[in-house]
Amino acid sequence: MEGYVRFSIDNRLATLRFHHPAHNALPGYILQQLAEHIETLGLRDDVGLIALRSDGEKTFCAGASFDELLAISDPETGKQFFSGFARVILAMKNCPKLVVALVHARAIGGGVGLAAAADYAIATRDASIRLSELAIGIGPFVIGPVVEHRIGGSAFQKLSLTPDEWQTASWAGQRGLFHEVFDSKAKAEAYLDEFAKKLLSFNPQALTELKKVFWQGSEHWEQLLYDRAAVSGKLILSDFSRRTLAAFKTKT
Repeated sequence: MEGYVRFSIDNRLATLRFHHPAHNALPGYILQQLAEHIETLGLRDDVGLIALRSDGEKTFCAGASFDELLAISDPETGKQFFSGFARVILAMKNCPKLVVALVHARAIGGGVGLAAAADYAIATRDASIRLSELAIGIGPFVIGPVVEHRIGGSAFQKLSLTPDEWQTASWAGQRGLFHEVFDSKAKAEAYLDEFAKKLLSFNPQALTELKKVFWQGSEHWEQLLYDRAAVSGKLILSDFSRRTLAAFKTKT
């Protein structure tokens, strides 16, 4: 399998990294590994904070793997694939430890969902965003609740209905997706280091309770996100989606 998910722990900071050669796309096995690591790290006594990052330079995360989308042949398989995004979002939201994301480059589709599911997102000016789902015949159904939770309904509508338009990191910061935006990756990394040290100096029980406050109102997502996965799983089998995905694959 191409790509990887790895983590390291240093002074109670767990750094979780993922990579895929196709612009950090998210095939099912990477989604599964991300969710499993977040769930496990959240329960470890030697971990007080999780930093989520991707490797590579041009793209933080390109979202769903087109190869896996093309391979979906029935609604149940489709639901299973999109449920991978649901599990990662729920793992991040439900993790008893804070999750801080460093978004160093552009984020598309599910990549925007990862940024939104973090408790705090640090970005660079290169971290432009786009929800591309409508262009391939589906919609940002699974990630929709967490993106809307972060940026509000109006901004979510704009992203959803303009799948071919990039929004700048500044735009995303003004609407609350990113909490900090820096001119360079080096500055973002330096801030992450200092911010992590500061967070790890606080009462961990207080942070856990504060995180519960951050996510109040999301208690019903366990059912909602998997229901949305079923919607995407059916739509990806539509003639529109099949034609669009095939044409995209031909171009690449």
